Amino acid sequence: MRTRVCELFSIEYPIFAFSHSRDVVAAVSRCGGLGVFGAVGYSADELENELAWIDEHIDGKPYGVDIVVPAVEKAAGAEKIDLEAMIPEGHRQWVQDVLRRYNVPALPEGESATEGLLGWTLENATRQAEIAFAHPIKLLASALGPPPRATVEEAHRRGALVAALAGTPEHAKRHVEAGCDMIVAVGTEAGGHTGAVSTMVLVPQVVDAVHPVPVAAAGGIGEGRQVAAALALGAEAAWTGSIWLTTEESDTPPAVIEKLLHAGSSDTVRSRAMTGKTARLLRTPWTDAWDGVESPGALPMPLQFLLNADAMSRMHRFADESEGARELVTSPVGQIVGSMNRVRSVDDVMSELVRGFGEAAGALHTAASG
Repeated sequence: MRTRVCELFSIEYPIFAFSHSRDVVAAVSRCGGLGVFGAVGYSADELENELAWIDEHIDGKPYGVDIVVPAVEKAAGAEKIDLEAMIPEGHRQWVQDVLRRYNVPALPEGESATEGLLGWTLENATRQAEIAFAHPIKLLASALGPPPRATVEEAHRRGALVAALAGTPEHAKRHVEAGCDMIVAVGTEAGGHTGAVSTMVLVPQVVDAVHPVPVAAAGGIGEGRQVAAALALGAEAAWTGSIWLTTEESDTPPAVIEKLLHAGSSDTVRSRAMTGKTARLLRTPWTDAWDGVESPGALPMPLQFLLNADAMSRMHRFADESEGARELVTSPVGQIVGSMNRVRSVDDVMSELVRGFGEAAGALHTAASG
């Protein structure tokens, strides 16, 4: 199971695990993979605390940090108040109407919504990268295009490699031109921001487009045989995300875990409801409302995320006690959700990935030798 990527990142298995949970990140790295911490939902102080915790609990193993640099930067330097003013009042009213229709309670007095911008602007993403560089990270990953050239150069100066996610061969080529060391080819099966091309088709195209730069395959990978398939397509690593949402170590809210455990692969939808850019989410009445004929239409990033901050906070806050909030609440998740039908530990998931890969590789060897 060892590839060139194992040497590049000093890891035992070419398995990357994206997660917003520090416990998942640390556990995956301790198991021989590379945990990648999603920074976008954290303020500067929160990110510093999370990374400090990881440093103390990862047993010296390598890990990475994922940031989001908006592809559209016309509002990147704007202050929050300016962005707030750009949100149409009709959109605000429409959101409140949906929440009232499902009887989602308001937040208690004194309890504020989660900050709506955080890493979704160039300024904040740059600050998050600076914080990450103060820790012994092995990888800086960018979810929406390559980081600025200065950030790439600083990562290399600090001894970290840079990866960027791509949904087309053209995107992948631009990332390499910007100095990225690894490309993550994200098929449409993936959770979160994703394009329209399937993993099976995309990965070989990206491998050929950026050779000899290593490629990690993402989208629909949750079993060892799928890791084997990714490597058979020319990738040198598997980039996983959704499968960690229902692990024992995950910080996914219980109500969301319950929905994920009972969801099938056809219960996801590509929608602009979350951030304004197309992302694969668990389909709920919330995504249906945004994609329906009465919707005012999603706003461009980062306005959509800012608009939804209060609504998302309320859904998650009351999902365990309000039927309406529980119905509406959604989560980024890929089509692999159809196989996520029980809660397992990170160690169990990693063990299956490795064991399943060995079994699949053995079957291919048998088939090849006739």
